[in-house]
Amino acid sequence: MKKRNFLAAGLFGLSSLALAASKKKKAAACHPETGPVLLTVTGAIGNGNRGPLDPALDQMMAKQKLQFSRAHTFDFAALAALPQTSIKPTLEYDNKQHELSGPLLADVIAATGAMTGKPATLDILLRAIDGYAVQVALTDLRKYRYIVATHLDGKPIPLGGLGPLWAVYDADRFADIMERPLSARFALCPWGLYHMEVKT
Repeated sequence: MKKRNFLAAGLFGLSSLALAASKKKKAAACHPETGPVLLTVTGAIGNGNRGPLDPALDQMMAKQKLQFSRAHTFDFAALAALPQTSIKPTLEYDNKQHELSGPLLADVIAATGAMTGKPATLDILLRAIDGYAVQVALTDLRKYRYIVATHLDGKPIPLGGLGPLWAVYDADRFADIMERPLSARFALCPWGLYHMEVKT
Protein backbone atom coordinates (compact mmCIF):
# COMPACT_ATOMS: atom_id res chain seq x y z
CA MET A 1 0.00 0.00 0.00
CA LYS A 2 1.34 3.41 -0.92
CA LYS A 3 2.20 5.76 1.94
CA ARG A 4 -0.34 8.37 0.82
CA ASN A 5 -3.16 5.80 0.64
CA PHE A 6 -2.15 4.43 4.04
CA LEU A 7 -2.31 7.90 5.60
CA ALA A 8 -5.67 8.63 3.94
CA ALA A 9 -7.06 5.34 5.22
CA GLY A 10 -5.76 6.13 8.70
CA LEU A 11 -7.31 9.61 8.67
CA PHE A 12 -10.61 8.17 7.40
CA GLY A 13 -10.53 5.64 10.24
CA LEU A 14 -9.93 8.34 12.84
CA SER A 15 -12.67 10.47 11.32
CA SER A 16 -15.09 7.53 11.50
CA LEU A 17 -14.20 6.96 15.15
CA ALA A 18 -14.74 10.63 15.97
CA LEU A 19 -18.10 10.60 14.15
CA ALA A 20 -19.18 7.49 16.05
CA ALA A 21 -18.12 9.07 19.36
CA SER A 22 -20.04 12.23 18.47
CA LYS A 23 -23.17 10.20 17.67
CA LYS A 24 -22.80 8.31 20.96
CA LYS A 25 -22.48 11.60 22.86
CA LYS A 26 -25.61 12.99 21.14
CA ALA A 27 -27.52 9.81 21.93
CA ALA A 28 -26.44 10.10 25.58
CA ALA A 29 -27.72 13.69 25.64
CA CYS A 30 -31.12 12.52 24.39
CA HIS A 31 -31.19 9.79 27.07
CA PRO A 32 -29.12 11.33 29.86
CA GLU A 33 -30.05 8.92 32.64
CA THR A 34 -27.00 6.89 33.58
CA GLY A 35 -27.96 6.24 37.18
CA PRO A 36 -31.07 5.88 39.31
CA VAL A 37 -33.70 8.59 39.08
CA LEU A 38 -33.43 10.96 42.06
CA LEU A 39 -36.08 13.53 41.14
CA THR A 40 -39.39 13.21 39.32
CA VAL A 41 -41.22 16.35 38.15
CA THR A 42 -44.89 16.16 37.12
CA GLY A 43 -47.79 18.50 36.41
CA ALA A 44 -47.66 21.43 33.97
CA ILE A 45 -44.44 20.41 32.23
CA GLY A 46 -43.43 19.74 28.62
CA ASN A 47 -43.53 16.31 26.96
CA GLY A 48 -41.54 14.65 29.73
CA ASN A 49 -39.10 11.77 29.40
CA ARG A 50 -41.12 9.03 31.07
CA GLY A 51 -44.69 7.77 30.96
CA PRO A 52 -47.47 7.59 33.54
CA LEU A 53 -47.35 6.40 37.12
CA ASP A 54 -47.11 2.63 37.37
CA PRO A 55 -48.98 1.67 40.58
CA ALA A 56 -47.17 -1.68 40.72
CA LEU A 57 -43.61 -0.36 40.34
CA ASP A 58 -43.86 3.24 41.59
CA GLN A 59 -44.79 2.04 45.06
CA MET A 60 -43.76 5.08 47.13
CA MET A 61 -45.42 7.54 44.76
CA ALA A 62 -48.58 5.41 44.66
CA LYS A 63 -48.72 5.23 48.46
CA GLN A 64 -48.39 9.01 48.62
CA LYS A 65 -51.40 9.27 46.24
CA LEU A 66 -49.46 10.76 43.30
CA GLN A 67 -51.06 10.60 39.87
CA PHE A 68 -49.56 11.66 36.54
CA SER A 69 -49.69 10.79 32.85
CA ARG A 70 -46.13 11.90 32.12
CA ALA A 71 -43.11 13.09 34.06
CA HIS A 72 -39.62 14.50 33.63
CA THR A 73 -36.98 12.63 35.59
CA PHE A 74 -33.45 13.59 36.65
CA ASP A 75 -30.61 11.41 37.78
CA PHE A 76 -27.49 12.76 39.49
CA ALA A 77 -25.69 13.39 36.19
CA ALA A 78 -28.63 15.33 34.73
CA LEU A 79 -28.75 17.60 37.79
CA ALA A 80 -24.97 18.03 37.71
CA ALA A 81 -25.15 19.05 34.03
CA LEU A 82 -27.19 22.17 34.93
CA PRO A 83 -25.39 25.37 36.06
CA GLN A 84 -24.42 25.01 39.71
CA THR A 85 -24.87 27.47 42.58
CA SER A 86 -23.34 27.44 46.06
CA ILE A 87 -24.89 28.87 49.24
CA LYS A 88 -23.71 28.97 52.85
CA PRO A 89 -26.63 29.09 55.30
CA THR A 90 -26.54 28.53 59.04
CA LEU A 91 -28.37 25.25 59.58
CA GLU A 92 -30.80 24.60 62.40
CA TYR A 93 -29.38 21.16 63.12
CA ASP A 94 -26.00 22.27 64.49
CA ASN A 95 -26.20 26.10 64.37
CA LYS A 96 -23.22 26.18 61.97
CA GLN A 97 -22.71 27.49 58.46
CA HIS A 98 -22.39 24.81 55.79
CA GLU A 99 -21.79 25.03 52.06
CA LEU A 100 -24.58 23.57 49.94
CA SER A 101 -24.41 23.35 46.16
CA GLY A 102 -26.57 22.27 43.26
CA PRO A 103 -28.65 23.76 40.44
CA LEU A 104 -31.17 26.53 40.99
CA LEU A 105 -34.59 24.98 41.50
CA ALA A 106 -36.06 27.36 38.91
CA ASP A 107 -33.55 26.03 36.35
CA VAL A 108 -34.62 22.47 37.11
CA ILE A 109 -38.26 23.44 36.52
CA ALA A 110 -37.33 25.22 33.28
CA ALA A 111 -35.47 22.10 32.08
CA THR A 112 -38.77 20.18 32.19
CA GLY A 113 -40.31 22.46 29.55
CA ALA A 114 -42.68 24.08 32.05
CA MET A 115 -43.98 27.50 31.00
CA THR A 116 -42.03 29.55 33.54
CA GLY A 117 -42.15 32.96 31.84
CA LYS A 118 -44.78 35.68 32.13
CA PRO A 119 -47.75 35.64 32.32
CA ALA A 120 -47.65 32.10 33.75
CA THR A 121 -48.29 31.90 37.49
CA LEU A 122 -46.98 28.62 38.84
CA ASP A 123 -46.82 27.00 42.25
CA ILE A 124 -44.43 24.16 42.93
CA LEU A 125 -45.36 21.38 45.34
CA LEU A 126 -42.15 20.00 46.87
CA ARG A 127 -42.43 16.49 48.30
CA ALA A 128 -39.92 14.59 50.46
CA ILE A 129 -39.49 10.83 50.70
CA ASP A 130 -41.23 10.76 54.10
CA GLY A 131 -44.32 12.43 52.61
CA TYR A 132 -43.62 15.94 53.98
CA ALA A 133 -44.82 18.42 51.35
CA VAL A 134 -44.90 22.19 50.97
CA GLN A 135 -46.19 24.41 48.18
CA VAL A 136 -44.13 27.43 47.14
CA ALA A 137 -44.87 29.99 44.42
CA LEU A 138 -42.34 29.99 41.59
CA THR A 139 -41.86 33.72 42.22
CA ASP A 140 -40.72 32.91 45.78
CA LEU A 141 -38.46 30.09 44.55
CA ARG A 142 -36.77 32.69 42.38
CA LYS A 143 -36.78 35.44 45.02
CA TYR A 144 -35.07 33.26 47.62
CA ARG A 145 -32.89 31.51 45.00
CA TYR A 146 -33.78 27.99 46.08
CA ILE A 147 -31.37 25.33 44.94
CA VAL A 148 -31.75 21.59 44.62
CA ALA A 149 -28.76 20.83 46.81
CA THR A 150 -26.81 17.71 45.83
CA HIS A 151 -23.67 18.43 47.89
CA LEU A 152 -23.05 19.42 51.51
CA ASP A 153 -19.57 20.74 52.34
CA GLY A 154 -18.26 19.39 49.04
CA LYS A 155 -19.63 15.86 49.42
CA PRO A 156 -22.77 14.26 47.94
CA ILE A 157 -25.61 14.42 50.49
CA PRO A 158 -26.37 10.85 51.62
CA LEU A 159 -29.71 9.13 51.76
CA GLY A 160 -30.39 8.72 55.47
CA GLY A 161 -29.01 12.19 56.11
CA LEU A 162 -30.49 15.28 54.45
CA GLY A 163 -30.34 13.92 50.92
CA PRO A 164 -29.72 12.87 48.38
CA LEU A 165 -31.53 16.10 47.39
CA TRP A 166 -32.57 19.09 49.45
CA ALA A 167 -34.69 22.05 48.28
CA VAL A 168 -33.08 24.86 50.26
CA TYR A 169 -32.15 28.55 50.24
CA ASP A 170 -29.51 30.71 51.90
CA ALA A 171 -31.61 31.86 54.87
CA ASP A 172 -28.77 34.10 56.11
CA ARG A 173 -29.16 36.39 53.09
CA PHE A 174 -32.80 37.37 53.67
CA ALA A 175 -33.87 39.68 56.51
CA ASP A 176 -37.47 38.43 56.57
CA ILE A 177 -36.28 34.85 57.07
CA MET A 178 -33.63 35.81 59.62
CA GLU A 179 -36.35 37.39 61.78
CA ARG A 180 -37.69 33.89 62.48
CA PRO A 181 -36.20 31.55 65.09
CA LEU A 182 -33.53 29.30 63.59
CA SER A 183 -35.81 26.28 64.05
CA ALA A 184 -38.45 27.88 61.79
CA ARG A 185 -36.27 29.19 58.96
CA PHE A 186 -36.30 26.04 56.83
CA ALA A 187 -39.94 24.93 57.14
CA LEU A 188 -40.38 25.43 53.39
CA CYS A 189 -37.19 23.51 52.55
CA PRO A 190 -37.88 19.76 52.46
CA TRP A 191 -34.80 17.56 52.63
CA GLY A 192 -35.01 14.13 51.07
CA LEU A 193 -36.70 15.81 48.09
CA TYR A 194 -37.77 13.31 45.44
CA HIS A 195 -40.84 14.75 43.70
CA MET A 196 -42.02 18.15 42.48
CA GLU A 197 -45.39 18.99 40.95
CA VAL A 198 -45.74 22.08 38.78
CA LYS A 199 -49.19 23.55 39.39
CA THR A 200 -50.92 26.35 37.48
